[in-house]
Amino acid sequence: KKRKLDILVLSDVHLGTYGCHAKELLRYLKTVKPKTVILNGDIIDIWQFSKRYWPKSHMKVVKHLMSWMSKGVKMYYITGNHDEMLRKFVGFKMGSLKIVNKVILELDDDKTAWFFHGDVFDVTMQHSKWLAKLGAVGYDTLIHINRVANFISEKIFKKGKLSLSKKIKNSVKSAVKFINSFEQTAADIGISNQYDYVICGHIHQPEIRDIETKEGRVKYLNSGDWIENLTALEYNKKEW
Repeated sequence: KKRKLDILVLSDVHLGTYGCHAKELLRYLKTVKPKTVILNGDIIDIWQFSKRYWPKSHMKVVKHLMSWMSKGVKMYYITGNHDEMLRKFVGFKMGSLKIVNKVILELDDDKTAWFFHGDVFDVTMQHSKWLAKLGAVGYDTLIHINRVANFISEKIFKKGKLSLSKKIKNSVKSAVKFINSFEQTAADIGISNQYDYVICGHIHQPEIRDIETKEGRVKYLNSGDWIENLTALEYNKKEW
């Protein structure tokens, strides 16, 4: 029996890359029945897209989303940095799908939610796009190494999985500082606009927490990713 959801938020799936866990994502999608789907950026990785790599599992995810569209499920595709090419088509509608840069919704609990990808806060994205793209290639390579390491860890040493990229992010002070700054900036803008929820992706760091400042309070949410964390955000019966 599928779980009914008012809203499902997915981001940073990165279809078309070796790091994407498309099989796990498809398995998850088959367990839910959402009324509204927010695809919050970097769903297809156009930066690293290659004709040589597009497995059946990646196509099955696309087909599953299209089947929802055919059934009238409202779907917003918010553009991210890895699929920024789609920004040329902002405003485009096809059936129940709409391509947008952001979404503002009034939810059942009479609260306002602001959905956006979050790359607008990334200084590297704004001023050194080539460096960001280089970093994306390095990240994908690290995921490759991680998979080999996990295979050895599980099959030979009989130990659990580990995430090299997570360990690096959590140990590098500048990375931790960037994540904190990202979350605070998103919260500050949300508070200034009197939004109740700020929902984004981009930094591959799943989170749900209240952020309070002198100006007010907002609930910050991040849907994470389908590379390392395999996470999504669900809103149902007035709860996240």
